[in-house]
Amino acid sequence: MVTFKNIYRIGHLIDDNMLYKHIHYPEMLTRYDSNYLEFKKMPSVTEFREAHHFLRSFHLKNGQKHVKFYLPENQEPDHQLIAYFKEHHLETGFQELYQISPEEFPNIGPLSSIKIAWVNEQNFHLFLQLHYAGDLEFGQEFAGQKIDLNRRLFNAREIEMLLAYYKGEPAGTVTMIHSGPLLEIDHLVVEERFQRKGIGARLQQQIMDRYPEKRVILVADGEDTPRHMYRKQNYQFSGFQYEVQKID
Repeated sequence: MVTFKNIYRIGHLIDDNMLYKHIHYPEMLTRYDSNYLEFKKMPSVTEFREAHHFLRSFHLKNGQKHVKFYLPENQEPDHQLIAYFKEHHLETGFQELYQISPEEFPNIGPLSSIKIAWVNEQNFHLFLQLHYAGDLEFGQEFAGQKIDLNRRLFNAREIEMLLAYYKGEPAGTVTMIHSGPLLEIDHLVVEERFQRKGIGARLQQQIMDRYPEKRVILVADGEDTPRHMYRKQNYQFSGFQYEVQKID
């Protein structure tokens, strides 16, 4: 059974108690998805308040301007927790987990305008350039630190990367994480001016063709449009998880 526990998370476990896991990543303090608390059970308002105060204090000591929490998967917060979130201006959202067997993915066939290459030492700089341009939306500090993170991922044994070209120009990327029989698709990115040309589907097709024996999984924003694309591509919905955060 595929669950959110199968998703690759970047960060160091620094506390694991009866209520939550505390993940911290000093290598990139600006990455919210690597600095958070993940609840093992749905907290009461009192428990969440104490965890909120703890994490805010911990992050302030490290110069971090956010707090982030993951709630237990496939559980919705009750009205008391929602009231607390609203009172303290905490934003809520949710992620959706999807999975597919490669033979279920609709074959789109070759597209002459799109070429796919595996990322190596020769073209890695193009991968970094595409990510840096997109990450500038979150500030130069974040974009610069993301380059260092991508370099670490590039050298990780369980990770592979793909680069898509549209009519010869670098246009999109995707990162793959191998974990036994599972292969996770992460950070599927297509530059805005190249979107709606089949590049995202072609990147996925390359993965399905290369690893037909794997079970492919991914996480999508539960309030964003790409999840509709995944459903049309025969991905199966496998669960959801609420996240709560605030940026000061």
